[in-house]
Amino acid sequence: MKTLLKQTTAYRRIRAEAENNSLSHATLVVFPDEKLLRPLLKECAKAFFLAEEGSRTERLVEEEQFSDCLVLPEAGGKLTAELGGRIVDESAMRPVEGDRKLFVLDAFHTVTPLVQNKLLKVIEEPPEGVYFLLGATAEYAVLPTVLSRVTKFAEPPFAEELIRQALGRTHPGEAGAAEAAAACGGVYSVAENLLAGGGEEFRLAEEFLLTAEPEKFCRGLGEKQDKRLFFAALGQVVRDAAFERCGKHEFTARRSQGTARVAEKYPAGALLRAAELIRSAERDIGFNANLSQCALALAVAIAGEREKWNKLS
Repeated sequence: MKTLLKQTTAYRRIRAEAENNSLSHATLVVFPDEKLLRPLLKECAKAFFLAEEGSRTERLVEEEQFSDCLVLPEAGGKLTAELGGRIVDESAMRPVEGDRKLFVLDAFHTVTPLVQNKLLKVIEEPPEGVYFLLGATAEYAVLPTVLSRVTKFAEPPFAEELIRQALGRTHPGEAGAAEAAAACGGVYSVAENLLAGGGEEFRLAEEFLLTAEPEKFCRGLGEKQDKRLFFAALGQVVRDAAFERCGKHEFTARRSQGTARVAEKYPAGALLRAAELIRSAERDIGFNANLSQCALALAVAIAGEREKWNKLS
């Protein structure tokens, strides 16, 4: 996992800036994988302190116990106004072991505008030797006033091959790694969860596209269904079915009887439009749309495209 995270622009740039003693007083890392955001920030913190693998500093930063590196809030917690006040107070205190103190603020996309404004002054003009490293999954959740005062690294999704290699290191010999890497959209935790599902998400996606009772199917999805996994698998099934339909079998990430049936059921034009509709549905879900309702609307739209393209063919 560390190998993958160390290939990010943020890690490499922070490491280079630390070596050149040209660190920015405040850095924002925008990274789409919420599950790996905190691990990435800690790798960046190790780069900030030039901590070598296996060193005391590297171990303490990883354990969130290094006196000059405060990782806040606690894992799974919230950065509250009270904690914001503590950060302001702590920033006035000198580093303990060296000449740099780093505040690592995780999940900054969940921080309220009130708290962001509370931290604005100290982020803009921190005391000498004090630095800030902020992490967020989405830039739009960070106030423009904060954005204008930080150096920003917006990390793109990882390349499919890098995800596949990482899965090979963490899950050696496990079947389905290539399919999970192709479907995850460059988000490692999605690939790992798809792999852990043993292909169930793909089978569910195939059933969604083949069912004669979409309303009943969508009601059964429920809110326990992982939205991101469902749409990742659905998008991959549609892409593979489109390649199947066009006779481009060499480009498919996974081949199954279910996907072959999808390719038989839908014209190529309908499958291409379905891929666009799925991306739109993913955005709706990102704004807290109900999964069952969103999936049903998607099913109706895809069925409409199928009917339209059948008439045209």
